[in-house]
Amino acid sequence: MKANGRSKSSDSSGQETEQEDATMKIAGKGAEIAGYSISHEQKKKAAPIVHYGFGAAVGALYGTLTELGPHGVRRHPVLSGMGFGSVLFAGADEVAVPSLGLSAAPGETPVSSHIYALASHLIYGATAGAVRRIVRAAI
Repeated sequence: MKANGRSKSSDSSGQETEQEDATMKIAGKGAEIAGYSISHEQKKKAAPIVHYGFGAAVGALYGTLTELGPHGVRRHPVLSGMGFGSVLFAGADEVAVPSLGLSAAPGETPVSSHIYALASHLIYGATAGAVRRIVRAAI
């Protein structure tokens, strides 16, 4: 999920306003489903919870799939984690988030943003793999 996709634009009065990124939009929609309306500032505060909550849930899914999957994947936890991170980048950032209208289409986003997001997901995946290896050794 693109958490750093905030941009600024001018409203009709010429004042600069901050656009909502995907996590802010999801926070607002979640509050709406629960019967609440939250302000832009509340969405900004809730956005990291959405982002890290999603990351934790998907990381748990990665750990489960790795444990239940082929034994060869477990031999290289950091590499398998990086593979997972790249698949997550492609599936979430490049397909799901734009398809749900939570961000601009990939072709409308600067290449530097894609590179930054991919690098972030590779680091996330490597970390998930290393953490899974440590947890597995501890239990």
